[in-house]
Amino acid sequence: MPKQKNEPNRRTFLGTALVLPAFAAISQVAARADSSKASQESMHYQTTPNGSMQCSGCKFFNPGKDASSDGTCQVVDGTISPHGYCIAYSAKS
Repeated sequence: MPKQKNEPNRRTFLGTALVLPAFAAISQVAARADSSKASQESMHYQTTPNGSMQCSGCKFFNPGKDASSDGTCQVVDGTISPHGYCIAYSAKS
């Protein structure tokens, strides 16, 4: 009995079985590489200000819901306190 065209064969199955795990690994590496922000540790982030310098006055800070809520940063990864500080601080102009 001849195989129908839509019926999978061993070659198709093995090819798919080899390609899918490789594609999954590549997707995971790409997802990790997408995070272009620096870690809090590498930027010496702290949750307290450095004198008058604090995240709420930095041009890279994206505020939270209100003035006292944590926000995010364009440079540093993770949740950022408006009262925090790091070495990437750059005053708003």
